[in-house]
Amino acid sequence: MSKILLVAVNASYSHTAVAVRALYYYVKKFLPDFDIDYTEFTINQPVSEIYRGIAQRQPECVLFSTYIWNASIISALIPDLKQLLPGVLIGAGGPEFGYAAEYYLKKLPDLDFVMYGEGEETVLELAKGMMRVAFESPERWGQSPALQERTDDLSQQQGEVQNQPNIKLLAAIKGIYFLQTDGKLKFTGQRDLICDMDQLPFAYPDIIGLRPESRSAGDAYHKIYYYESSRGCPYSCAYCMSSLDKKVRFMPLERVFHDLQIFLDADIPLVKFVDRTFNLNEDRYLAIWNYILQHHNKVTMFHFEIEAEYLSDRVLDFLQQVPAGVMQFEIGVQSSNPKVLQAVKRSPDTHRLAANVKRIPHTIHQHLDLIAGLPYEDLESFSRSFDFVMDLRPDALQLGFLKVLHGTEMEAYAKTHGWKWMQSPAYETFSTPYMSYQDMLFLKDLEVLVDAYYNSGKFTHTMNYLCRSLGCWKFFSDMTVWAQKQGVFAVQRRESYWFQLLAEYTGDIESTKLENNPLVLDLLRYDFVLRGKQGGWPAWYTHNYDKNRHRQLLEENGGVTNARLDFGHSEYEVFSFDVDAAAPENHTGKYEKLIKY
Repeated sequence: MSKILLVAVNASYSHTAVAVRALYYYVKKFLPDFDIDYTEFTINQPVSEIYRGIAQRQPECVLFSTYIWNASIISALIPDLKQLLPGVLIGAGGPEFGYAAEYYLKKLPDLDFVMYGEGEETVLELAKGMMRVAFESPERWGQSPALQERTDDLSQQQGEVQNQPNIKLLAAIKGIYFLQTDGKLKFTGQRDLICDMDQLPFAYPDIIGLRPESRSAGDAYHKIYYYESSRGCPYSCAYCMSSLDKKVRFMPLERVFHDLQIFLDADIPLVKFVDRTFNLNEDRYLAIWNYILQHHNKVTMFHFEIEAEYLSDRVLDFLQQVPAGVMQFEIGVQSSNPKVLQAVKRSPDTHRLAANVKRIPHTIHQHLDLIAGLPYEDLESFSRSFDFVMDLRPDALQLGFLKVLHGTEMEAYAKTHGWKWMQSPAYETFSTPYMSYQDMLFLKDLEVLVDAYYNSGKFTHTMNYLCRSLGCWKFFSDMTVWAQKQGVFAVQRRESYWFQLLAEYTGDIESTKLENNPLVLDLLRYDFVLRGKQGGWPAWYTHNYDKNRHRQLLEENGGVTNARLDFGHSEYEVFSFDVDAAAPENHTGKYEKLIKY
């Protein structure tokens, strides 16, 4: 049984919920004996499992951590949870409910309150209040003399507080929204931000002392760990909630180094910094990167979200020494159209951004973002943005769709400028004055092909040629039109399907008018065979095999020590083009390949 149970519903099993951990360890730091706990579920679990997991704890108060990806399932959970635990106090915080408190309180009568903003001090005050109430009278909430004077004063000055004693307790805590008996929204007041981030405990003390040899004992090595070294963002991107918190606060460097060493000592595979824009203070973030470089364990990958146009020559020179497997960058480009970028209050300096991205070494995995549905961006403008990004040859391109989020400047703009969007999470744009619904659907289908053929990294040689010879937008848009006619996007698809589909597209000369189809098919065969033994050859694949020549090449490249294993871990193939050349179309003939796995 817990007095307060913090509940996270993650997007997938691999995620860790840093928010509930942060709240839990903050309360425990100041109230070590208070009965608080946290639990995590995923949106893929049956709701019956989530009900059971919560109800078995018999909490007095349940606090949900909400985001756009879990808002729907949490909204469905709350009414039934109130039936299972009639006396439970149910609250929610986080960016989804926190910025739409009135909407959710009126939509969900069983939701008692919503927390706004940072939750550490709010939950701590709630815990202290519950302790005082329990001390004064275990059967009665809200009768604590320490809180009574303030709640009475609030009732007199701002209207009657809802006639439940637990709400009287909440009325004495800043950062809380609830509904009064007359149905009016009440906010208890803005809470000061935590300025000294060193007060925040490390969110993952369970991995302290964890060693790689203990991997089999738990699932720590199958999780993504999220870490914040700063809060707030100075930028004003119109579509982003982070722009609402302008006051940037940094964790002291020595504390950051201490925390990073815990991840490094435990060989945690992936740590994602949740700092909205990591590269704000050059001396500071370079010191963090340098610490990682000097102490790296050859295992842990660190993920950063950065604004590439603000990288200086000093920073770019530093990055040249970063080896593979240490860092990955997420870089928001969003559009290459200066008018679009100015409309959403982003830097329009795309020339500087492109120059800097090109200087980031390929040892650092680069994930570049575009957003469809921004002001002034029609399909033609988006096609230029698409080619702009693909010309930078990122490791992955994330084609996102504008989400009109509560509380953002974009929400107010969209309401008066003809946008249509989902009125429930994830608030994704249907259409704009510049892009029709059909345009957006076309980009949705194109996104599927980009993920399959580019982001997967399984078609590298084929994509390099097609993007270089045709242009990436030309190839993907043409193939999207063709694939729509084939009904591709209405069926379930496996990895092998994409090879077959591209082979069919290549062979459909009448419809696609691709040039040098034999070369495309050779490159596709090469990408296919590089994946390893497949247990058979698909109908589209022509296997030019010679067992004697296979053996001969094995003997020339290390010898044959175990025929079964050596043949099983290698392949022999013949191509009509030099598929490894930078311009394979210029190299024709007979090219043998011994491919070892």
